[in-house]
Amino acid sequence: MHKRDMKLVMDLVVNHCSDQHQWFVESRKSKDNPYRNFFWWRAPKYSPEGERLPPNNWREEFSTGSAWEWDETTQEYYLHLYCKEQPDLNWENPKLRQAVYDDIMKWWLDRGCDGFRMDVINLISKVPSLPDAPIKNPDDKFQEPYKYCANGPRVHEFLQEMNREVLSKYPNLITVGETPFTHHDFDVLVPYVLPENKELQTIFQFEQQEVDGYPQLVPKDYQLSEFKEITSRWQVEMQKRGGWNSIYLENHDVARSVSRFGNDSTPEYRIATAKLLAAMQCTLSGTLYVYQGEEIAMANLPKDWPIEEYIDIASQTYYAEELAARKAKSTAPNPDMSDIMDGLQRKARDHARNPMQWDDSPNAGFSLRGDARPWMRVHDDYREWNVAKQIGDPDSVLSFWKRMLAFRKGHLSCTYGYYTLLSPDDEKVFAYVKEYKNERILVLLNFTKDAVTYTLPKEAGDLSNVSDFIANYKGTLPDVKSGKVGLRPYEALVIVT
Repeated sequence: MHKRDMKLVMDLVVNHCSDQHQWFVESRKSKDNPYRNFFWWRAPKYSPEGERLPPNNWREEFSTGSAWEWDETTQEYYLHLYCKEQPDLNWENPKLRQAVYDDIMKWWLDRGCDGFRMDVINLISKVPSLPDAPIKNPDDKFQEPYKYCANGPRVHEFLQEMNREVLSKYPNLITVGETPFTHHDFDVLVPYVLPENKELQTIFQFEQQEVDGYPQLVPKDYQLSEFKEITSRWQVEMQKRGGWNSIYLENHDVARSVSRFGNDSTPEYRIATAKLLAAMQCTLSGTLYVYQGEEIAMANLPKDWPIEEYIDIASQTYYAEELAARKAKSTAPNPDMSDIMDGLQRKARDHARNPMQWDDSPNAGFSLRGDARPWMRVHDDYREWNVAKQIGDPDSVLSFWKRMLAFRKGHLSCTYGYYTLLSPDDEKVFAYVKEYKNERILVLLNFTKDAVTYTLPKEAGDLSNVSDFIANYKGTLPDVKSGKVGLRPYEALVIVT
């Protein structure tokens, strides 16, 4: 990869590991095994009636069940914030931390890895006493545990140690930490990326991703002003404090952006909104991440696909638990599950996990072997929406992404500029200014399917001398000197002065 002038950032998963990993296999052999304290093992509790109970009331992320799994061999429970096949590592143990540094991180960095994307890194510190979580839902036996395991008491100490022991010893690394379960709390997350703290360079925050609903599979409608407020706060406050943003709308854990934040109801709208979202992301300050398929406007799975096509553990567990609960409350053999399917159709992780659409050959070009079968069904639209079809089309979404990325590289105000939001209460147009050194850009994004006339506020600046522009519609620059700009449905317009 380095010979091709590329760099490789690897996924570092050290909040948990596989139950097939040697560490855990050894850990469960006996209570005095040297690897026992690499994990969170605890004795059971018992009810007054003698019923064996988990050590606390923590719920796992992928179901409403316990975050503790009973082990017959040693007669104790182990903690798994995710599924039972993913036991949590005990970062309170210095031997575990050193093994992570030496056997995983240095091992890969010594072989030329250029950095790490750190999976749920803000969960590595738990409150050691593992107290019961607050009861947020009295109807549930197990409760959300993140008060005691997200952004825990020693998380910054651990990351600073990681930086001293590993990261600081390798020049030119990139680090980005995933920081979920921190809802709308900017001040808690900023310390992870402040240079003086010597921890991480960037984080993936989830506040923008939760604007259309949390928990993830329970969607809600939102106003554009909400989306703008979140985006703007991270742009402005991160720069004020000397931190750095990660810019993204898609990854392997979220649905497709053109279906969530755009409009995929017609090919024309799908193309326009995919380009609009590209223009927005490419003009925000920070490091930009583009997910596979986003650059060709891959969309959510078809709405007529049944639950059997959703294979993600979160999707299957959520549907099964809701179905069982509704059967228990109803005499009907087949209760209505349309609202649950609506949530899955809008927000399931499966939408980002079906095969990349390379061309119109079988399986969308996933394999040159015609009889090969990928892990899940290829999207029905792969013959019309694929890389091969778009790569030679100058008007395609892929071609626009290339132009937009070149524009971003050519105008440093996109990446580094100071951000000023315009018209915060406008529910149709997302408008902002970016300024860096002597350059100023105005970004106008019409997030509706209506033609609108946007009145430029004085903060938009002097537009009498435009030096460059880019738009998701073909044609010349519209008249902006009058102070009113006509924007077509889902039009994106970026003007440099």
